[in-house]
Amino acid sequence: MTTPLQVTTARLGVPVTDLDHSLGPVDAPVTIVEYADFQCRFCGAAHTNLAEVLRQRAETVRLVYRHFPIANVHPYAESAAEAAEAAGRRGRFWEMHDWLYDHQDQLDPVHLSLGVEQLGLPAEEVNAEVGRMANADRIRRDFVGGIRSGVTGTPTLFVNDVRHDGGHDLADLLAAVDTAANA
Repeated sequence: MTTPLQVTTARLGVPVTDLDHSLGPVDAPVTIVEYADFQCRFCGAAHTNLAEVLRQRAETVRLVYRHFPIANVHPYAESAAEAAEAAGRRGRFWEMHDWLYDHQDQLDPVHLSLGVEQLGLPAEEVNAEVGRMANADRIRRDFVGGIRSGVTGTPTLFVNDVRHDGGHDLADLLAAVDTAANA
């Protein structure tokens, strides 16, 4: 007796809302949702390629960032996410996001505080928010949404709500975007 092979495609379990951090046109034909960890080197590589995808497909792609800090592997991932959220509360999420990826090897508290200052954010306020984990609920909501969507590692990307199981290099990402745009 044989059993047919059942293939299922992982789908985004939590829809994109106005509460998400996003870049690109709201009505873009392609939305990429990224679950990532600021201390993950693979996320750092994907960050560079996603920035280029946004540049090359500016009218086609919207990027949504969601936190998925893997704290048992990356000890500074949660505080980095907290800093990004604190910056976001001041309208500067993406600037902090980029700084964190550009300085992945400097996410300890001292360097993180210097980064906050470099961006011209109120260091004492942001450091206090990071210290008391003022944005833990937001970060936890993203993380749980990732679990519900089948995320097991970082980076995990969803292209128009379907998990992207291809590579994270520029050619693979552009091909996935073009395929989704033409679907």
